[in-house]
Amino acid sequence: MRASRLLTILMTLQSRDLVRAPELARACQVSVRSIYRDIDSLSALGIPVYSEQGVNGGYRLLDGYKTQLNGFSKQEVETLLMLGLSGPAKALGVAPAMSEARLKLMAAIPAELRSHAERFQSCFLLDSPGWFTESETVSHLPELFTAAWQKRQIEFDYQSWRGSSHRIVNPLGMVLKAGNWYLVAQPQDRHQARTYRVARIQNLNRLNQNFELQTPFDLSDYWQASTRQMEAELYPNTAEIKLTAKGLRMLPGLSPPYVRQHTHITQTEDFGWTTVTLPSGNTEQALIEMLRFGPEVQVVRPEALRQAMRNVIEVMRGYYADGNDEPTSIR
Repeated sequence: MRASRLLTILMTLQSRDLVRAPELARACQVSVRSIYRDIDSLSALGIPVYSEQGVNGGYRLLDGYKTQLNGFSKQEVETLLMLGLSGPAKALGVAPAMSEARLKLMAAIPAELRSHAERFQSCFLLDSPGWFTESETVSHLPELFTAAWQKRQIEFDYQSWRGSSHRIVNPLGMVLKAGNWYLVAQPQDRHQARTYRVARIQNLNRLNQNFELQTPFDLSDYWQASTRQMEAELYPNTAEIKLTAKGLRMLPGLSPPYVRQHTHITQTEDFGWTTVTLPSGNTEQALIEMLRFGPEVQVVRPEALRQAMRNVIEVMRGYYADGNDEPTSIR
């Protein structure tokens, strides 16, 4: 609704010094033209909002202007309590401040919501590492986090599969993924951001040089695009296979999330077999994934994967004297 959008724009302007129209459009999920009309409406209502022209221009409120919007809804309290979860907050070195902020929030909300908020808070726990894995041991998180929000350049030695190298970067943000921390930063000699695994960072040093970005950077948009690119690189090929009814039931449990989301199942059956098209990695990786289906799978293409399956099966057939108890079949 437009009323809700106007309130979102107003609260965003109050919380920040300067906001560009494209940023407001993304936050409200509307076009930039709609934001222009909304700004005109706020001005007509007496809200002292004005624009600054130029490349670095945008909208801001008259200094010192604040609306008197008080009170929390039940859902708003629940959402605020989900922020700053204890594990990541402790790792970033902000756990004491987060604890104080929660105390202040509990004191600020109405008494009738306080007991509800306490019950809600006790019903959620974040355990970020995957099963049978542990979080990596990292020692630079507070320094990296501080450098990112202070826009302070850093230098460090980075240990990658190519070897060790020295980097000077502009830190843009931190990401916690499956128990592992990543630094998103812009190298000094490049215009595009890159991702660094924090556990591989050594000899970190914060420099006295601050930086300013030429264009706005959205950490969430970057991470989603980077994730999609990495998934596409891990699964650059497409395989066509045939599965039995049992194989179809096994498919969701044996497929990684990316493969499940991009799997196409043909409903027509061929003598009890159903054709499935799905993303595939290199031949060796795809072979391992296909063998998990046992005798419930047939490989149609690519030919390299089909031949690899045939070679493995021929080796395995040597263990079966009568030749009937085969692990799978090839057409």
